[in-house]
Amino acid sequence: MGSLGLDRSVLKKHVAWDIGSADVTRHLCERFDATAVFAGYSRLLVDCNRQLYDPSAFVKVSDGIAIPGNLNLSEDEKWLRVQSFYWPYHNAVKEQIHQMRAAGVTPAVLAIHSCTPVYDQVVRPWHIGILWDQDPRIAVPVLKSLEEVEGLCVGDNEPYSGRHPHDFTIDFHAEPLGLPHIGVEIRQDLIDTPEGARKWATIFGNGLAGVLADENLYRTWT
Repeated sequence: MGSLGLDRSVLKKHVAWDIGSADVTRHLCERFDATAVFAGYSRLLVDCNRQLYDPSAFVKVSDGIAIPGNLNLSEDEKWLRVQSFYWPYHNAVKEQIHQMRAAGVTPAVLAIHSCTPVYDQVVRPWHIGILWDQDPRIAVPVLKSLEEVEGLCVGDNEPYSGRHPHDFTIDFHAEPLGLPHIGVEIRQDLIDTPEGARKWATIFGNGLAGVLADENLYRTWT
């Protein structure tokens, strides 16, 4: 797909990918013996965390930066990206959940993201945000645990909300099946180095550990 008409330096910025989130996820997988599915491509091609009818699925301008390769996309070009990047990701998530449920396991689903510390000239104070909607089983105790950490600024549905349609991965894979779940946003300036990613995976993992250890969590919820 090339660089979508962008300078390579732009592809290193937050508009193109969730900086540090993959490293945090790998640490969490190692700690909790968990399975992960990674998108593997820039969200500028197609945002896998969006409904396809959402204009931001094929974003034309992101945080003030125009994306030339997305300005005049035909429906055929969009569909090719959907078939090449979007559905392979979601099908992989679906398959992992199916395998676990077929083995008699009700999995907990975590969508790990990272966010820029400044967006549209607005400074974000939150170190970490927990995104959720109606199912409180993971979100509420994790929020309580993290809020007890001295000096930690925790967002309850900040800087994004789990009640917003933009949180498509959770909406599509977890909520309809009643699976326990949360979305997570960690500020990118905290996890843009291997050391930072390890540190914040530990902080978040410490807040998560007690919740995941509860066998009563692994049930469907209605």
